[in-house]
Amino acid sequence: MDLEAVRLDLLAALEREAASHGADVVDVEATLAGGQAVVCVRVDHADEALPPITLDEVSSHTGWVSDVVEACDPFDRPYVLEVSSPGLDRPLRRERDFERFAGERVSLVTRATEGRRRYTGELLGMRDGRVALSCDDGEFDFALGDVRSCTIKPTFDFSAPAGKRSDR
Repeated sequence: MDLEAVRLDLLAALEREAASHGADVVDVEATLAGGQAVVCVRVDHADEALPPITLDEVSSHTGWVSDVVEACDPFDRPYVLEVSSPGLDRPLRRERDFERFAGERVSLVTRATEGRRRYTGELLGMRDGRVALSCDDGEFDFALGDVRSCTIKPTFDFSAPAGKRSDR
C-alpha cells in the first residue's frame, strides 16, 4: 500500500471541501501501525487573522472531515480517524506556510539521499521560490519539493513569572 499516495489523495479531497467549512487543512497523515490504519487530519481556521482553533471548533469539523475520508475509502480495512488542531509543533508544507511563519524556530528534514538531511534554525521565509533557513552553521535554502517535513519548534520562557509565560 502506497501511504504517500493515500495521504495526497485525502489531502486533495479534504482541501476541496475545506473552504466551504471555513477551514484550512494544515496536514494529513496516513499510517499503518501494528496493522492498524490511522488517518490524522490537522485543521485550523481558514482566516489566518483568527486566534488559534479551539477544541470545540476542531470537534465541529469532524463530521465533514469524516464524510470526505469515508468517501475516499482509503484503506481495505477499518481505520481510525483523528481530527486535531495543528498544535504548537505545527507542520509547514505550503509556500504560504513558510512565509506566514517566517521568524519561527523550525526543524526541517529534506528528501536528500546523501549528506545532511536534518536542519534546525530560524525560518527566513521564501526566497526566490525556495525555503530559506538560518542555522548556527549558516544559511540554507531548499526547493519546496525537497522538504520532507518541517515543523515549528515552540520555545518556552520559563524565566517569566507564572501567568506571564509565552509559548513563543
